[in-house]
Amino acid sequence: MVEAAELIDNDFLRQFELKIDDHLAKIEYSLQERKIFLTKLIIPEGIKNQDFSKEFLAAVFEQIEERNLSVVPTSPEIAKFVRSNRKYKRMLPVGVRI
Repeated sequence: MVEAAELIDNDFLRQFELKIDDHLAKIEYSLQERKIFLTKLIIPEGIKNQDFSKEFLAAVFEQIEERNLSVVPTSPEIAKFVRSNRKYKRMLPVGVRI
């Protein structure tokens, strides 16, 4: 589902966006120096796929990794995703533990 859609980094609104059918999933962020703070995950009610949020977050983390940024998840849902996916823990800045 996520692979077919285009992930957009809307830097004006400071959010990653993924449009599925008529629904817009978003992850809001704040960028400071070489760190990106992921503050809010918004998945519309109309998206029924239970794995969608995991796939969406994985796509966002891959894009952030390509930009060589550290990630600070401040949203509980995003922190839970990092905890359950050890490969993304290396993207946390020094001193940040989840």
